[in-house]
Amino acid sequence: MDRTEVVASVAGDLYATEHAIDAAITQATTLVQSFIGARAALSLSPVAATGSQAKAMEAIAALATAREAIVACHAEMQKDHRRLGWGTFNAGPVDKPDDWLDPKPRDQTKNHLRVA
Repeated sequence: MDRTEVVASVAGDLYATEHAIDAAITQATTLVQSFIGARAALSLSPVAATGSQAKAMEAIAALATAREAIVACHAEMQKDHRRLGWGTFNAGPVDKPDDWLDPKPRDQTKNHLRVA
C-alpha cells in the first residue's frame, strides 16, 4: 500500500468510529425516551425505574465524553498530517471545517470566492 492508501484507511476508520459513537448516542437517547414513554403508557409514577433510567443517562454522558475524545483525536490527526508535510487530505462524506477548533473569531469575508 502506498502512503495515500494507508492514510485513507486510517481516515476511514476514524470516520467509522465517529459515526459509531454518534449512532450509539442516538440509540441511548432513544432508550431513555422509551423509558419515559413506557412509564406514561403504563401509568407508572415518575419514581418508577428511576435507577435504570439514571444509568442509561450515565451511559449517554460517557458516550458524550467518548465523542469529545474522538473529535480531539481527529484534530490531533489533522495536526500530525500537516506536521508530516503531507499537505491537504480529505476523506469521508462530511465537510470538516477547522473553524470550530479555533476559539478566535474569524473574519467572515476572508477565504470566500468572488466572481471576477
